[in-house]
Amino acid sequence: QVQLVESGGELVQAGGSLRLSCAASGRTLSSYAMGWFRQAPGKEREFVAAINRSGGTTYYADSVKGRFAISRGDDTVYVRMNSLKPEDTAIYYCAATNVFPVLQVEGYRYWGQGTQVTVSS
Repeated sequence: QVQLVESGGELVQAGGSLRLSCAASGRTLSSYAMGWFRQAPGKEREFVAAINRSGGTTYYADSVKGRFAISRGDDTVYVRMNSLKPEDTAIYYCAATNVFPVLQVEGYRYWGQGTQVTVSS
């Protein structure tokens, strides 16, 4: 069992940057590939980015490609978000999986509680 806790979400102006973090407890994250997802009000949860266990391979949704960067440390996963847009407003979740690459919600076993990102225009 692994517990995931996201942090770093806040209100930011359009064009600004944020870095979200996802910390683990209970078990090391090195055993898992990791992903970031987001869910805006009234919308389905959607894939944002994923990274494999070694950190050497990443995937991005087309909507964030070139603006977001996923990375990982020993027991923390990050997503750096640049050039933020109002449409990036959502609750951002990190998740862990034993399979890579997985871009679907159903493929992830463990989830955090989410952190709110709000981008004002």
